Amino acid sequence: MKNRKKQYIVMGLGRFGASVALHLSAMGHEVLAVDCDENLVHAVAPHVTQAIQADATDETALAEMDVGSFDAAVVAIGTNTRDSILVTVLCKEAGVPLVVAKAVDDLHAKVLRKVGADRVVFPERDMGQRVARTLDTPNIIELLELSGDYRVAEIVAPERWCGRTLQDVNVRRDYGLSVIGIRRGAEFIASPGADTALRIGDILLVLGRVKDIEKMQ
Repeated sequence: MKNRKKQYIVMGLGRFGASVALHLSAMGHEVLAVDCDENLVHAVAPHVTQAIQADATDETALAEMDVGSFDAAVVAIGTNTRDSILVTVLCKEAGVPLVVAKAVDDLHAKVLRKVGADRVVFPERDMGQRVARTLDTPNIIELLELSGDYRVAEIVAPERWCGRTLQDVNVRRDYGLSVIGIRRGAEFIASPGADTALRIGDILLVLGRVKDIEKMQ
């Protein structure tokens, strides 16, 4: 079943906010982009459902946008921590079910969570950690954090495994990881069987604890 088209409001159209708005729109969702800066609004307007020049800290303006009717709100306001906190509060009071807020530091993040943000993100920090991780462990292409200590990672299959089956390699026994998929060029093999033979260039989608993923390196 195709995913239902959702409605998002993105407030703050700096690099992070604009990127989120454009990607959500490209994925087929309805996006309302909001910023005080006319130039930023005009830049994203052709690519989203609607772009409005407005002050997101103005409760009346948010009411006119019917912010509570959106599936989620992204508070991507830059360095003005007061405004981002206020907008987060107003969104939750308006009944937005999911509010994702950008934080600039740990204290800002702590306050955002206290006032109701459902998820807090650190765009610059997260990107820095991702780049550092790819430099430190080049075989890991991408890593997604789950709850607790579990992660989903994309790992380039070691050359010594190529020509052998998953049963022969036995990733679960030796490394404590589960192979939940294989990306092979344009093809994706979901839930590969034990008799699946690995090829050069295969990218394994594995699930496991951080320490086990690191041990595999």
